[in-house]
Amino acid sequence: MQQKTKLFLQALKYSIPHLGKCMQKQHLNHYNFADHYYNRIKLKKYHLTKCLQNKPKISELARNIPSRSFSCKDLQPVKQENEKPLPENMDAFEKVRTKLETQPQEEYEIISVEVKHGGFVYYQEGCCLVRSKDEEADNDNYEVLFNLEELKLDQPFIDCIRVAPDEKYVAAKIRTEDSEASTCVIIKLSDQPVMEASFPNVSSFEWVKDEEDEDVLFYTFQRNLRCHDVYRATFGDNKRNERFYTEKDPSYFVFLYLTKDSRFLTINIMNKTTSEVWLIDGLSPWDPPVLIQKRIHGVLYYVEHRDDELYILTNVGEPTEFKLMRTAADTPAIMNWDLFFTMKRNTKVIDLDMFKDHCVLFLKHSNLLYVNVIGLADDSVRSLKLPPWACGFIMDTNSDPKNCPFQLCSPIRPPKYYTYKFAEGKLFEETGHEDPITKTSRVLRLEAKSKDGKLVPMTVFHKTDSEDLQKKPLLIHVYGAYGMDLKMNFRPERRVLVDDGWILAYCHVRGGGELGLQWHADGRLTKKLNGLADLEACIKTLHGQGFSQPSLTTLTAFSAGGVLAGALCNSNPELLRAVTLEAPFLDVLNTMMDTTLPLTLEELEEWGNPSSDEKHKNYIKRYCPYQNIKPQHYPSVHITAYENDERVPLKGIVSYTEKLKEAISEHAKDTGEGYQAPNIILDIQPGGNHVIEDSHKKITAQIKFLYEELGLDSTSVFEDLKKYLKF
Repeated sequence: MQQKTKLFLQALKYSIPHLGKCMQKQHLNHYNFADHYYNRIKLKKYHLTKCLQNKPKISELARNIPSRSFSCKDLQPVKQENEKPLPENMDAFEKVRTKLETQPQEEYEIISVEVKHGGFVYYQEGCCLVRSKDEEADNDNYEVLFNLEELKLDQPFIDCIRVAPDEKYVAAKIRTEDSEASTCVIIKLSDQPVMEASFPNVSSFEWVKDEEDEDVLFYTFQRNLRCHDVYRATFGDNKRNERFYTEKDPSYFVFLYLTKDSRFLTINIMNKTTSEVWLIDGLSPWDPPVLIQKRIHGVLYYVEHRDDELYILTNVGEPTEFKLMRTAADTPAIMNWDLFFTMKRNTKVIDLDMFKDHCVLFLKHSNLLYVNVIGLADDSVRSLKLPPWACGFIMDTNSDPKNCPFQLCSPIRPPKYYTYKFAEGKLFEETGHEDPITKTSRVLRLEAKSKDGKLVPMTVFHKTDSEDLQKKPLLIHVYGAYGMDLKMNFRPERRVLVDDGWILAYCHVRGGGELGLQWHADGRLTKKLNGLADLEACIKTLHGQGFSQPSLTTLTAFSAGGVLAGALCNSNPELLRAVTLEAPFLDVLNTMMDTTLPLTLEELEEWGNPSSDEKHKNYIKRYCPYQNIKPQHYPSVHITAYENDERVPLKGIVSYTEKLKEAISEHAKDTGEGYQAPNIILDIQPGGNHVIEDSHKKITAQIKFLYEELGLDSTSVFEDLKKYLKF
C-alpha cells in the first residue's frame, strides 16, 4: 500500500505538465502520494548519505519534482593540491563560491541509488552500476555491472533500479540532471555482465516472472511528458518487445506498480481527480489484465494485496477523503469493497505500507505527524503521535516483516531513524549523537484566520535565543497546488539561515494537501483565490504576532507556487521586500489556452479550461500573475529559469519579466526622482530539467540576492554553507 499510495502520487506527478505549473515527481505529481525516485537519507556519524529509494511514495505520486541525484563527479574528492590562491579583489561571495567549488567537503557524504535484492545491494559507484554482498555494501569490494559512460551522456546518474526476481537481469533508469529524458538499460547478470538492451524515454518499469520461469519486463513509455503506452519485453533466446496497452484519453497518464508481495503488477491510469487500476497476475503475466473498477469521475483509488485480498485506498463515499477498503481479489469491483479503516477529517494520508500481519499508515493531522499501525488479524489500531519537530517522513525500503523502519526530518534537521517493532508493539528511536539544532532552535505550529474564517496552518522555525524577533529577517515558503504538501525535507541552506538568525515560515494554504483532499479542492479551479487569501492572512498574522516586519520579509516559491507568489506581488506588494522564484508558473491564462503544450490537457482539472469555459477564463484573469501586472511599487524579484524546461516554458517567464520591468519603469517615471526601483533579476540556467534542487550555483545566488536586498552581512552565512553543500 505504501507504494500504492506512492504510486498514485507518483503517477500524478508524472501527469502534471508544468511543475512550475504544477511538482515536483514531481515532479510528475500533485497529490503528494508518490515519487518513485524519492530520497532516503542516512546519517553515518555526522555524514549525510542521500539515496534514492527504489519504490514510489504515495504522497509524491501526485506531482512531485524529484530531488537531484548526484553524478559521479559529486563522488570524486577534489585534490587540495589543485587549490589556487584567490584574487585579492574578489568579493566575499565570489571567494566563498570558489572555495565551495575547490575544497573537499568533510561533513556530508553523498551516494546514489541503492536497492537490496536477495543477498546483494545494487547501487551507483562513480560512473558505474555495481553490486556487492549485502554485508559488504559499505566496503570497496564490489562488482561492476555497467559503465554509465557507455551511454555518452553528460554526468549521468541512476534514479531507479529494478532487479528481476531470480537476479538474471537488472534494469536501471539513467538520466542527467539537465534533462527529464531517461534511458532504461537491461543488464544480463553473469560471470561477465553485459548490456542486453536499452529503451529510451522509460518512466516506470517492473519485473515479473511467467509460468516458464522467464523474466518479463513491463515498462511505460513517455513522450512529450505524457505517459500513455505500456510495453512488455523478454530477453535472451526468446527476445520480444511489444506494446501492451495505450491510454486514449490525453488527460490521463499511466504508471506501473508491483504490489509489495509481488503478487500483482498494477497498471494505474489516472488524472488529477480520477483513477482506474488493472491487475496483471504476477504468476501469469501473459494473461489479459483484470479491471478492478472502471474509472468514475472524481473517484481515486490505489491497490495493495495480501493473502488473496485487495486493500484499496480510496476517496469514494462520504466524506470525500481517503479511507481504506478491503475486498477479495477475485471480486474486485467497487460494489464489493468493504470499509476497513476511516481517517479523521482534515487528515492527509502520506503513505501506506503493507506487512504480513499489519498495515501501517503514515498520516498528517492538524499539521502533526502520526503513524497508525493496524493489526490485520484482529483489526486493532494503534496510533502513535510523532515528535513535534518532525515535518516529513522518508520511507525506507524494507523486506523485514517484523519491523517497519522510516525516517523523520524537517527543513533544518537531518533525518533521524525510527523503527516500529511489531512484536514489541513499540516505536524505537535511533540513539547516539543528538543534533545540536534541537536545543538551538524552536519549531512552532501556528494558525492564521483567512478572510472567510478558515484556519490556515503554519510551521515556523527560529533560534531559541533570538531577541526582538520583530527585527529578524523572515523567509516565507508557499506552494498551494495539486494537493501537494509544501516540501519539508531537510535543506542545509535553510538550516544555515536559521543559524544566522532568520525566521522560516511554511504556509500550508488551500490548494495544497496538508489537510486532506478537501483542502486541495478548496484551492483549485474557481477557488484558487482562497490560496491567495490564505497566504496574505499568514503573513499578516506573523507580523501581528511579532515575527519580523514587511521591510524584512521575503517570499520563496517554485513551480506552481509561483502563481500565488506572483499574485501576492500584484495584490499586496507592501507585505514583502524581496521574492525568489524557481521555474515559476506565472502565465496561467496563456498557457492553459495553448493546447499544443504537452501538459495543458492534464492541467484542466487544476486550473480550468479557459478555451471553452468563459467562467474559468474570467476567473483566471483575476489572479494570473502575468495578467495583473500594473504600474506600482513591487518587491525585488529573483527568478531562476531553465533554458529547455518543458513543464514551464521559458517564453512565459521571459514575457512576465519584461512586462514587470516595464510596469516598474512606468511607476518610477510617475514617482519622480529619488525613487528606489526594485531589482528584477532573471537567471536562466542551461538544461531542460524543471528544478535542480541541489544546484550550488542556484542556492548561493538566491541567498546572495536576499542578503543584499535586506542589507545584511552575508560573510558568515556563506562560510557556514561550506559545511553542508557538496559540489
